[in-house]
Amino acid sequence: MSPPQPLARITGTGRYLPDRVLTNADLERMVDTSDAWIRERTGIHERRIADDETDATVMGARAAEAALEKAGVRARELDAIIVTTATPDRFLPITSCEIQAAIGASRRCFAFDLQAACTGFLYALTMAEGQIAAGRAEKILIVSTEKMSTIVDWDDRATCILFGDGAGAVVVEPSANGEGILSSHHRSDGDLAELIRRQAGGARLPLTPERLRDREHMVQMAGPAVFKSAVRAMSRASLRVVRAAGWSAGEIDILVPHQANARIIESTARYARVPMERVFVNLHRYGNISSATIPVGLDEAVEDGRIRPGTNLLMTAFGAGLTWGAVAMRW
Repeated sequence: MSPPQPLARITGTGRYLPDRVLTNADLERMVDTSDAWIRERTGIHERRIADDETDATVMGARAAEAALEKAGVRARELDAIIVTTATPDRFLPITSCEIQAAIGASRRCFAFDLQAACTGFLYALTMAEGQIAAGRAEKILIVSTEKMSTIVDWDDRATCILFGDGAGAVVVEPSANGEGILSSHHRSDGDLAELIRRQAGGARLPLTPERLRDREHMVQMAGPAVFKSAVRAMSRASLRVVRAAGWSAGEIDILVPHQANARIIESTARYARVPMERVFVNLHRYGNISSATIPVGLDEAVEDGRIRPGTNLLMTAFGAGLTWGAVAMRW
């Protein structure tokens, strides 16, 4: 009989948030909105905005260095680097290779970008789990870095209030002591792709002066439809991984969901039967940082002691594509 495959566990977390804070009061001076309107509909109070010199690579490298230090892993020891971003600095080269160079990682490791919008981190975590289970890698860095301020239409009050900038990172290594990923579930539905989109800027609709003028390269969302799909998808995925992990809802110590909207978080927690006192929320401070929201949340929850050895952790996310997923992990 072959030996059991090792579980994949997170051994270090890190984050980077830009210094500049954009409050709802600031947005009141930019678009036709109000602090009360934003708080009531989203739960967001403020968000972080990166300056022109702080791009996705810079933010990702800083989060990565913090995670590596906490894991006690040197960059040159890495076997793989997975980067998730909807806002790459350039289409070529890939952002993961730029971060590889920025942190001084060895050329013996391989690096690649993974694009699954807000669900990207959970997809990447499962990819890392697969590499470890196959025995192809032992030290994997996942970096989720997003400069959403560069793809937001700051004249569109429906979307500009939602997003912020930042990066989160984790180091994933094998475990033989029962801690690590216990179950995961991922799905997508391309039939709903138009609910969240950037129409122009790719090979199908290259940028032209006219498309730039019409802001077709900015994020567009069908809010009500997104809300319904997000709650349904994240709730079902969460229930599925909890069952697969052999837990009851009462055994979930903390839920770290994607931070898109307070009402989505509350509805997902209710359907997953997790009381809000066991749900991690930092949406009010950062807004939606796309794929970086969960790793940033993990780092903060570890820092404040809400995640510690033995914690039963549930993560779930939803994003453009449409993509969604959930992961159950014992810390």
